[in-house]
Amino acid sequence: MKIDTDLPRPVVELEHVEIPMPDGTLLAARIWMPEGAEAAPVPAILEYIPYRKNDKTLERDAARAPWLAARDYAYVRVDLRGTGESEGVMEDEYTEIELADGCDVIAWIADQSWCDGGVGIVGISWGGFNGLQLAALRPPALKAVVTICSTDDRYADDIHYMGGVPLCDQLSWASVMFGINTLPPDPTHVGEKWREMWHRRLDESGLWLETWLGHQTRDAFWRHGSVCENWDDIQVPVYAVSGWADGYCRSVFRLVEKLKSPAKGIIGPWAHRYPHLGEPGPAIDWLSEETRWWDHWLKGRETGIMDEPPLRLFLQDPAEPRSHYTAREGHWIAEPAWPSPNVEPVAFGLGADRSLTRGSGTPGADLSVSSPLWVGLHGGKWCSYAHPGDQPGDQRRDDAGSLVFETAPLEDDIHIVGDARLRLRCRVDRPVAQIAARLVDVAPGGTASRVSYGLLNLNHRDGHADPAPLVPGEDLAVEVPLKHIAQTLRAGHRLRLSLSTSYFPIAWPTPEPVTLTVLPGESDLVLPLRSGPEPRMPDFPPARAGTPLDVSFHEAPRSEWRVSEDLDSGRLTVEVRDHEGAATIEPHQFFHSAEGQERYSVLPPDPTSAEGEVTWVHEMSRDGWAVKTETWTRLTCDAQSYHISATLRAWCDGTMEREHDWTVSIPREAS
Repeated sequence: MKIDTDLPRPVVELEHVEIPMPDGTLLAARIWMPEGAEAAPVPAILEYIPYRKNDKTLERDAARAPWLAARDYAYVRVDLRGTGESEGVMEDEYTEIELADGCDVIAWIADQSWCDGGVGIVGISWGGFNGLQLAALRPPALKAVVTICSTDDRYADDIHYMGGVPLCDQLSWASVMFGINTLPPDPTHVGEKWREMWHRRLDESGLWLETWLGHQTRDAFWRHGSVCENWDDIQVPVYAVSGWADGYCRSVFRLVEKLKSPAKGIIGPWAHRYPHLGEPGPAIDWLSEETRWWDHWLKGRETGIMDEPPLRLFLQDPAEPRSHYTAREGHWIAEPAWPSPNVEPVAFGLGADRSLTRGSGTPGADLSVSSPLWVGLHGGKWCSYAHPGDQPGDQRRDDAGSLVFETAPLEDDIHIVGDARLRLRCRVDRPVAQIAARLVDVAPGGTASRVSYGLLNLNHRDGHADPAPLVPGEDLAVEVPLKHIAQTLRAGHRLRLSLSTSYFPIAWPTPEPVTLTVLPGESDLVLPLRSGPEPRMPDFPPARAGTPLDVSFHEAPRSEWRVSEDLDSGRLTVEVRDHEGAATIEPHQFFHSAEGQERYSVLPPDPTSAEGEVTWVHEMSRDGWAVKTETWTRLTCDAQSYHISATLRAWCDGTMEREHDWTVSIPREAS
């Protein structure tokens, strides 16, 4: 990455600014602006997230915000109510009070002497979510949105459920926030009230996993904040960004297709990261691209960005299967619209001989599979963070426990661009069942790389709001949507469709082992094949950013991923360690450390033996003040219920200040 040490204008940084809300609560902000903005106001860019402006995101912000501020923007980074140095308590994601506060923050920014009255909002993940949600509320000063790694649909396309199937990443994410919610404000900024603020968080933030598992269908809880409920609510321009390894690439296509306001989309090879930090690479000069967007919509300049195609995609070349890529080969393509006139749906029939052929599959004897619970151990995470282990490895091991259909060696290259759909005639032998469908690129040497996948809770086959009971042995017609992708398959390779009845630990298993029977000749896979013009779009310039924050690492960030089998009991285990590093932020001598450990295991052949367990340990210190918190969450189940156990411990200067325990059971609703 190129580091821009010479900025075009001097920048002023306000380390801690308090923004009053109508109820008297003060929200904390860090603001960067060009020198002299009070006399010559500039547009503002808001990032509104819970990840602590003073420590957790400061390293990222310091290389990004001054770069934009030096180009005549005020960059306003605000901690949500109950996080960082902001007062109050955060009780869940995207609450009514969070969104009301966001509208009030936008109005406050627009009214400042250094702001010309125009505001944009940007964010990755949480900030991408609430940016769309705030746009749907239409605060008058909000003029444009950049949403990165986010979704328009909180139920069908988020970290909680996929195809109505509970995701194990829901436990992971709930545990991340469980840990963050234990962290105190910085006494340097809020003074003596820090302890009272901290105790409120420890006592009142709650156990979010209990809330989420209490809503297993698409109800009003998930419809809140899902902007797909009414696309017309958003009337400002939106730039949507994601990556193929990210969990949220599908929403980019929907936003470009459905919004009536101007919309652009870009999807690279990246995991859950800003594109200038994108991994797998190539990372791009996202800050310049983002500036072009803001210049057009907040300054009225003709930058040419709206003359370019609305959707740019990185068409990936085949790659050897790995659980971690630093870069992917491929090139950029553009689509004039979505759906694209360059992409045609082509059906491949499932044959009784386990073939996958264009047109109809050959009928014959029905085919059945009851997958062992080790299928999925090499599937990675639902959402990759570019950590070793969290992308899918060689699929041959998982395919050995799956029902597989395969093409002959391809005669020509094909380009899959968009979302494949599996149309299946089938039956199952249990009242609750799920299907995992995977597209796999099989190289001539036999290695197998996952291209895309999808999950479906068969009880949700007619919609996610009202699950329908399954009658064992009754024929069903179902459609399994697969995740969008742009991927080339080379001549000589084979395309494989792999079907399994479990996919742990991406998906929580069903209450009982299931046998799925597929009716060949009556089922097909619809692939979006791109056959339009193939001129390569120019590559984006290489990534660049501002001067990095001065940070001293005592322990470097690292991630570990292990899969093991106890040969005595047969228990299968996936262990993930995520150490964010132990570091001192030198400008204000603030030390922070965070380490998470996740463990998922199951004892074949019993799906009710599935367990998930996550621990987070956080430490912070400065000037003789030291805080440590530990959170632990364990999820188990039986055939009727989910069971949650959780603990929270918090210490200040070695003395325990809080200790809370939870034990909760939640009935399973056809999952």
